[in-house]
Amino acid sequence: MLVDYLERGVLAGSIAGLAYGAYVALVANPLIGYMETVAEGGHHGSHAHAAGEHAHTGGHVVSEATTAAVSVGGGVLWGILLGGVFALAFYFLEPALPGRGNAKAYVLAGAGFFSVSVAPWLVLPPTTPGAEQAYTPTLRIAIYVGMMAVGAVVAAASVRGYARVAPRGRTLGVVAAAVPAVALAAVTALGAPTIVTAGAMPTALVAAFRGLTVLSQAALWALVAGCFGWLQTRSGVRPATERREELLINP
Repeated sequence: MLVDYLERGVLAGSIAGLAYGAYVALVANPLIGYMETVAEGGHHGSHAHAAGEHAHTGGHVVSEATTAAVSVGGGVLWGILLGGVFALAFYFLEPALPGRGNAKAYVLAGAGFFSVSVAPWLVLPPTTPGAEQAYTPTLRIAIYVGMMAVGAVVAAASVRGYARVAPRGRTLGVVAAAVPAVALAAVTALGAPTIVTAGAMPTALVAAFRGLTVLSQAALWALVAGCFGWLQTRSGVRPATERREELLINP
């Protein structure tokens, strides 16, 4: 059973990773390239090097193709890793997740996205080219990992809060689920130091980059959950609650 879950998780992650890699190659890489140009001072040297750029056009095309291939491959590998971990977590946590059917997969995806991305980004937002870092890489990694752990605790509290309060009403359940997340956001906004500053980069460009980063990661998690749920349904896997009830009736 566990192996079947892993297989479906890896397949779901491959599909999601392919889509994410395409996004990185077609959207994120060009945007980062433009931001690097802005960070370096714009196009002030473009006319002086025009002839050289024409001479190296072929090499530039090859470089872009290689970068795109690496981006897609990296996206697939990240998706496979994410899908495998997602499948393992779903196998063990499914009975505790609120909702019915494929909704459980989306609940787990939301909790994972909050833990792995949202919570750390409250202190360490996505870094843009030219950004200034307050601490050493080792310390930033430690902070990121620590915030992932905090995010996991908060996500678990949100899921638990919803499960306890939802029988009184779904709206109350949503409010109960939101309280721990809002509290974490408020605490980090008031107490966390500013570790990353955008430097001279335009504020609107930084906001657009960070917004796209958040949306792309959210879409990746949602796609993993959606593909995994579809594969579960296609394979005829019944929810854990139904299997448990059957075992109680026919031990």
